Amino acid sequence: MQRILLVDDERVIATMVEQRLRRDGFDVTSAASGTAALAALHEQPYAAMLLDLGLPDMDGFDVLRRVRAANHRLPVIVLTARGDEVDRVVGLELGADDYVVKPFSPRELVARIRALLRRTAEVEALRAQLQPLPATASGINIDHARRLAHFQGQPLELRPREFDLLVLLATHPGQVWTREALLRQVWGGDQHIDARTVDVHVRRLRAKLAAVTTEIEPIHTEWGVGYRWIDGVGGAASVQSTTGG
Repeated sequence: MQRILLVDDERVIATMVEQRLRRDGFDVTSAASGTAALAALHEQPYAAMLLDLGLPDMDGFDVLRRVRAANHRLPVIVLTARGDEVDRVVGLELGADDYVVKPFSPRELVARIRALLRRTAEVEALRAQLQPLPATASGINIDHARRLAHFQGQPLELRPREFDLLVLLATHPGQVWTREALLRQVWGGDQHIDARTVDVHVRRLRAKLAAVTTEIEPIHTEWGVGYRWIDGVGGAASVQSTTGG
């Protein structure tokens, strides 16, 4: 039975969600504050977390930051009454996997959870099958097993989707990826996430690469199409792609 951590201080909503999840075969642990949620995460593993932004002791974004700092792979669906685009973008940039605005249908929420868990399982299965790749790129070293990346010998602090995007681009040098293709490959084709999310993540990834060196700019924009990774820019080093170590 998959265990879900529900973080919401609105008792009526929490009870409704708990009942629906249990009826659909999930084990549910509830937390009414950010502090309680972080404590629960230390006690046992969870398949996913449902996180409300309006918590009594801290902002849900702060909880998400701490979760991502401690556990890069925990699937997180944000539950909130905030419907502004800015809040949705911030949540996704911080590493949320999906975003549900209140009021919502419990049936739809369960469908979103199941879809997210399927995507997560597919990614984990693919990660387990990864073999060292012969691709070359501009000084990128990728450790798939530990989800670590170095650029020109310097470690990159990447959020989960930034890492997945980097791997996809850097291991397919020269290939042009449309935004829609990147959404399918990195986000699993989630219909609730639009192409602008790709642009946001590419911009953040470029900034982190530029913080190491501005002499090499491997991510190239194909105007009106999408993006591609340029191999060997400025006499760059070759990729060393590993599965562990």
